[in-house]
Amino acid sequence: MNDWLAILISFLFIFAALGIAETLRRMRGYSPEFTRKVVHVTVGMWAVGTVLLFQNRWMAIVPPVVFIGLNYLSYRQDTFKAIESGDKSNLGAIFFPLAFAAIVLLFWGTPNRLVAALMPLTWGDAAAAVLGKRFGQVRYTVLGHTRTLEGSVSMVLFSAVSVFAALILLPPSMPLGIAALLAAGISVAAMAVEAVSPWGIDNLTIPAVAGAILFFF
Repeated sequence: MNDWLAILISFLFIFAALGIAETLRRMRGYSPEFTRKVVHVTVGMWAVGTVLLFQNRWMAIVPPVVFIGLNYLSYRQDTFKAIESGDKSNLGAIFFPLAFAAIVLLFWGTPNRLVAALMPLTWGDAAAAVLGKRFGQVRYTVLGHTRTLEGSVSMVLFSAVSVFAALILLPPSMPLGIAALLAAGISVAAMAVEAVSPWGIDNLTIPAVAGAILFFF
């Protein structure tokens, strides 16, 4: 596919995700925390669209780089209310596309690793936030950051399954045993860094640790 067309599809996809999230917020009364995670998962899964549609890595990072700027403007002016937490110390919406672009550059040419590196942030972090808040009963504190055991377990499980799926379903496919071992290690490491990352910086630290494990394996 022509990369310019892929860029157009990318923007249409992302703005559609923002539109759906904003509709849920306004018409169904969902909290911004929930709609942020809807966008979080939807945009994170665009990693699959990126490796399928783009031919050139530099063109592939155009959408996330543009959204670094757009999300910064939204952070300052509350443009995309569905993704704003109201906490001005939380820069997660800006860090997310930055991490996306970095992972695309690092793992271009190996689609399974590119997608796998983003899955703990896409599914694991979202599951930890949503399920931890909904079902969390057992709380613990690490370096001043309080988390729930239920949220942390959810993060490990959702990260492991999504990483494993990426490693075996996308090229170059890994053997099942190696993929399972990597998925387990990445999911636990991602959970650990998420537990100690403040100010939305987990949107950088989670893909960083996942990417490091995949890169040095």
